[in-house]
Amino acid sequence: MLEILYQDEYLVAINKPSGLLVHRSPIDKNETEFAVQILRDQLGRFVYPIHRLDKPTSGVLLFALDKESAKIMGETFMSHEAKKSYIAVVRGYIPESGEIDYALSIKLDKIADKDSSADKEPQEAITHYERLATVELDFQVGKYDKTRYSLVKLNPLTGRKHQLRRHMKHISHHILGDTKYGRGEHNKLIRQEFGCHRMLLHARELCIAHPYTKEQLCIKAPIDATFRAMFSYFGWNESLVWG
Repeated sequence: MLEILYQDEYLVAINKPSGLLVHRSPIDKNETEFAVQILRDQLGRFVYPIHRLDKPTSGVLLFALDKESAKIMGETFMSHEAKKSYIAVVRGYIPESGEIDYALSIKLDKIADKDSSADKEPQEAITHYERLATVELDFQVGKYDKTRYSLVKLNPLTGRKHQLRRHMKHISHHILGDTKYGRGEHNKLIRQEFGCHRMLLHARELCIAHPYTKEQLCIKAPIDATFRAMFSYFGWNESLVWG
């Protein structure tokens, strides 16, 4: 059963678990469960995903319950009217706040995007960030005697593929648990010392206008047990999620 965060006759939002694909993909042929399928069976009706979250990312995921609502909400996302907010645990002490304005090249998958052209100019990509907390741990990683991590709030102003993960890599504050863009030695540390086997990136809030009432919906997703355990290990209060 998926955790439902919001539902009316037009929309439904869930708290997607880390490790769950949104829909069937040729990239993960061995996967047998998908958010679209599970939610369809749970509600007993068709659902239409409005946007995407990477498989390892958890948090707010919005669906429409009919094609017309899906069309309206899709246009809202395309025009960047939806406001998305994430939290992540990253390597090092990130500055207190800042903006990453770094264009990203098109990322094509060899299977899913085999018919697409890679000859496109890099796309504008902008992310705002705000540091919420820091921690220093007595673990040696590489040349450093101690290990430092930051809790950061991320607000993407654009919606490029893997934008937050690639932007954090760009400024050398890789997201913990990210096996594609992160640092293997830190991923190994959190697995061995804290039993954390997920990427520490969570879509905490989505604010968007309702397709018909135009009321501003702000849907929040609580963090999962693994994230809460990491907060406990690091001495962080869970209220920081909403900082």
